[in-house]
Amino acid sequence: MSIYQNIIEKNTHIAVIGLGYVGLPIALAFAKKVKVVGFDINETRVKMMQNNQDPSNELDSSEFEGCDITFTNQLSDLQKATFFIVAVPTPIDEHTQPNLHPLLSASTTVGKALKKGDYVVFESTVYPGCTEEDCIPILEKESGLKFGTDFKVGYSPERINPGDKEHTLASITKVVSGSDAESLEEIAKVYELVVKVGVHKASSIKVAEAAKIIENTQRDLNIALMNELSLIFDKMNINTYEVLEAAGTKWNFLKFVPGLVGGHCIGVDPYYLTYKAKELGYNPAVILSGRAINDSMGAYIAKKTVQKIIKQGKSPSEARVLVMGVTFKENVSDIRNSKVADVIRELQSFSLQVDAVDPHANAHEFEEEYGLSLAQEPQGSYDAIVLAVNHKEYLSLSESDFGSLSKEKAVFVDVKGIFRNKIQKMEYWSL
Repeated sequence: MSIYQNIIEKNTHIAVIGLGYVGLPIALAFAKKVKVVGFDINETRVKMMQNNQDPSNELDSSEFEGCDITFTNQLSDLQKATFFIVAVPTPIDEHTQPNLHPLLSASTTVGKALKKGDYVVFESTVYPGCTEEDCIPILEKESGLKFGTDFKVGYSPERINPGDKEHTLASITKVVSGSDAESLEEIAKVYELVVKVGVHKASSIKVAEAAKIIENTQRDLNIALMNELSLIFDKMNINTYEVLEAAGTKWNFLKFVPGLVGGHCIGVDPYYLTYKAKELGYNPAVILSGRAINDSMGAYIAKKTVQKIIKQGKSPSEARVLVMGVTFKENVSDIRNSKVADVIRELQSFSLQVDAVDPHANAHEFEEEYGLSLAQEPQGSYDAIVLAVNHKEYLSLSESDFGSLSKEKAVFVDVKGIFRNKIQKMEYWSL
């Protein structure tokens, strides 16, 4: 009997390793159809999920209903499974080099539970070749089994967009790949259980790895172009969003906008590709140039804020700034690789007093990650307000709301330009 047949007849389990914003939705989707083991090393997170709570605040408790799933941090529970999905983070270190520790650690965990006939599918974003060159040798070492003969491997990159309720696992075409023709077919059939729109069968694992990494690299470069344009247009005293609005009337103009590029995908994935390119002796100049521009935008926004404060006749050392929003994107709680931290640190380097607030972020996590504190609410009057993240809670505010938090001759920095033409009394600036 095939592994797919055993799964749908519930003779075995699918195991999902890593239950973050990617892994948990996958685990729950499968658990509505088949038996699942959800594994995470964080005991606190496991307990929350056992109580139908999503630690990432992405899923409602109702999503847990009707699911045949065991949440655990115990390695022994993985022995029930024969089909393993690895969905752990792949971050970068302080030198923008790939940090494969979570992925290699997860490979070690799976290797200890691996049996003859099992399948392992990786979803974590990596450079082409990582699955075969870095992960499979660990699986072989820990299991004592032979890849290809005793177990098979696939790669199916995650495409989940945090905070997006429209483009979900079921509605996004899933790229799948396998180590041979048989594994490709079996893996495709398993994912078709939960992906309504179907799958795309890549010709190899490397092709699937490369396809994922260029998705975010392309987006990163397009945003970098917009950011560079905003730097140029600012010197020309032209509003970038007005330019984009005009250019966007042409049918084939790509509608990207400038902004802070953080998070665990767009601001990270290109570095995996550039790392591998350099290892192969090629310098990826265009990709790295785009990364340099996007990584510099936090400091640029802070410097423009300080310049505007000085032009208002105020001393930076006596000024107070309110930063609204610190997560990496709107309407999510995730603060990983948030470039708003760069804005705050740069403002503080000019001796400004900075208060930061966010209705979604966890204050303890933010301080632990960046050494920066979050205020529960604005405190007093400010010389400048930086609207850094467009949370839904901020969209309904008016200039009078911002004015009630501000001193005279205050500066309003609207990073994404959502209040363009709505701020009249404050000194307005946007990218």
